[in-house]
Amino acid sequence: MTLDVLLSAMHLKDYHYIDSLNITGNCIIINQCDHTNQQIISENGRQITYIETPQRGLSKSRNMAIDHSHADICIFCDNDVEYLENYEQLILREYEKHPEYDIIVFHVESEYHPVPCYSSSKKLCYLTCGKALSVEITFRRHSVRNIRLNEHIGAGTKYPMGEENAFLYECLRKGLKIYYVPQKIAKLRQEASTWYTGFNKNFFVTRGASFHAMTSRYSLLLIAQYAIRKYMMYKKEVSFFQAIHYMLKGRKLYRAEHMLLVK
Repeated sequence: MTLDVLLSAMHLKDYHYIDSLNITGNCIIINQCDHTNQQIISENGRQITYIETPQRGLSKSRNMAIDHSHADICIFCDNDVEYLENYEQLILREYEKHPEYDIIVFHVESEYHPVPCYSSSKKLCYLTCGKALSVEITFRRHSVRNIRLNEHIGAGTKYPMGEENAFLYECLRKGLKIYYVPQKIAKLRQEASTWYTGFNKNFFVTRGASFHAMTSRYSLLLIAQYAIRKYMMYKKEVSFFQAIHYMLKGRKLYRAEHMLLVK
């Protein structure tokens, strides 16, 4: 069983950047820059596919990485992830133990998520997969061969969040099985976000749009539960009714722009 780390980044000088992330195995790098080039490098027992592209968008680059992978298992990666020394063994071991699952979500430690979302392993559903970070998501490449990330949301688009949750929702709709394992495989560096500036109008508009991208049928329910569940976090910046108003605005904008089929 083989594993590819799918790294989406911008303006890297070269492929050696992955050494700072402790990527010791195979890797697909999509470097969003100002020119086009592609290399395949065999080095230190690993194969690196290094693709430079002028195209922009996190979801678009991740879809491109999936298309260039030939591994059994893939994991999404950003340029602020630092993997544990034995990350490959930890990930592949769980797939060997659980052949019935298509996607396994692990724990990546961060300032805001110092401990796993759930204390024990469990099957995830629509209600429980929303806590997953994109860099925690691993999947059987063959299982997602007909599924792609929504290129209208995510970093580099008008609505820069929620692409990983929309991806997991689409996987569930297609009948894929998702499992959570509270096993740490990496940590995130404490770096400034390229898009998050607090619980302001733009944040909630984007959140509402991403909820509609996840599920147009139940987006109103997601908006309501988010406004209630996160109230203590945002109440100093916007009111409860403002949060609802802005999320509904984002939902309306996305719906008008894309006219998604009911899901």
